[in-house]
Amino acid sequence: MVANGEAVMLDDGATVSDLLNQLGWGKRTVAVEHNGNALIRSEHPSIVLRDGDTLEIVKAVAGG
Repeated sequence: MVANGEAVMLDDGATVSDLLNQLGWGKRTVAVEHNGNALIRSEHPSIVLRDGDTLEIVKAVAGG
Protein backbone atom coordinates (compact mmCIF):
# COMPACT_ATOMS: atom_id res chain seq x y z
CA MET A 1 0.00 0.00 0.00
CA VAL A 2 1.04 3.60 -0.46
CA ALA A 3 0.80 6.39 2.14
CA ASN A 4 1.58 9.96 1.11
CA GLY A 5 3.33 8.69 -2.00
CA GLU A 6 5.61 6.24 -0.14
CA ALA A 7 5.33 2.44 -0.20
CA VAL A 8 4.53 1.06 3.25
CA MET A 9 4.78 -2.57 4.38
CA LEU A 10 2.06 -3.70 6.79
CA ASP A 11 1.02 -6.97 8.37
CA ASP A 12 -2.02 -8.71 6.89
CA GLY A 13 -5.20 -7.37 8.47
CA ALA A 14 -3.64 -4.03 9.44
CA THR A 15 -6.07 -1.14 9.78
CA VAL A 16 -5.77 2.58 9.23
CA SER A 17 -5.26 2.94 13.01
CA ASP A 18 -2.41 0.40 12.87
CA LEU A 19 -0.74 2.36 10.08
CA LEU A 20 -1.09 5.67 11.91
CA ASN A 21 0.48 4.11 15.01
CA GLN A 22 3.31 2.61 12.93
CA LEU A 23 4.02 6.03 11.43
CA GLY A 24 3.93 7.71 14.86
CA TRP A 25 0.75 9.65 14.06
CA GLY A 26 -1.65 7.62 16.21
CA LYS A 27 -2.24 10.31 18.84
CA ARG A 28 -2.24 13.28 16.46
CA THR A 29 -5.22 14.93 14.85
CA VAL A 30 -5.01 13.98 11.20
CA ALA A 31 -7.21 13.93 8.14
CA VAL A 32 -7.09 10.63 6.23
CA GLU A 33 -8.18 9.95 2.68
CA HIS A 34 -8.43 6.25 1.75
CA ASN A 35 -8.61 5.49 -1.98
CA GLY A 36 -10.02 8.96 -2.60
CA ASN A 37 -12.61 8.87 0.20
CA ALA A 38 -12.29 11.02 3.32
CA LEU A 39 -12.53 9.02 6.54
CA ILE A 40 -13.83 10.08 9.92
CA ARG A 41 -11.70 9.14 12.91
CA SER A 42 -14.15 6.51 14.16
CA GLU A 43 -13.64 4.57 10.90
CA HIS A 44 -9.87 4.22 11.33
CA PRO A 45 -9.99 1.00 13.44
CA SER A 46 -12.41 -0.74 11.06
CA ILE A 47 -10.81 -0.02 7.65
CA VAL A 48 -8.53 -2.95 6.78
CA LEU A 49 -5.78 -1.97 4.35
CA ARG A 50 -4.92 -4.07 1.32
CA ASP A 51 -2.29 -4.12 -1.43
CA GLY A 52 -3.07 -1.38 -3.94
CA ASP A 53 -4.72 0.95 -1.41
CA THR A 54 -3.58 4.56 -1.26
CA LEU A 55 -3.77 6.89 1.70
CA GLU A 56 -3.17 10.58 2.01
CA ILE A 57 -2.57 11.66 5.60
CA VAL A 58 -2.47 15.32 6.58
CA LYS A 59 -1.71 16.67 10.05
CA ALA A 60 -4.24 19.21 11.27
CA VAL A 61 -2.69 22.59 12.08
CA ALA A 62 -4.31 25.36 14.09
CA GLY A 63 -3.51 28.95 13.43
CA GLY A 64 -4.85 32.25 12.38
